[in-house]
Amino acid sequence: VQLQASGGGLVQAEGSLRLSCAASGRTFSRYAMGWFRQAPGKEREFVATISRGGGILNYADFVKGRFTISRDNAKNTVYLQMNSLKPEDTAVYYCAAQSLINTGTDWKYWGQGTQVTVSS
Repeated sequence: VQLQASGGGLVQAEGSLRLSCAASGRTFSRYAMGWFRQAPGKEREFVATISRGGGILNYADFVKGRFTISRDNAKNTVYLQMNSLKPEDTAVYYCAAQSLINTGTDWKYWGQGTQVTVSS
């Protein structure tokens, strides 16, 4: 599966952005999907994951109540709605796919990343 992330940009603190990740192929619904991020000088970290049918959601503690992951299997797309953004959310955000959902960072398929910059 090939993944294309989009929707990043520059936003002020407390603002919102919605990231999208479009997947190629007809098997999107067979994959759990995830969002991860990597800030300069830091390791990649888990942000949110969603199961194949959308019934299981996982969030990192630092985004709970602010970010929402969702998917539209008819459109082969996963979303990350980010509200109340903070400067520490600044990072490159990556979408990923694999068969089974988990909160690790060694997923099988990765998109190219989209930059999110939050100014104070």
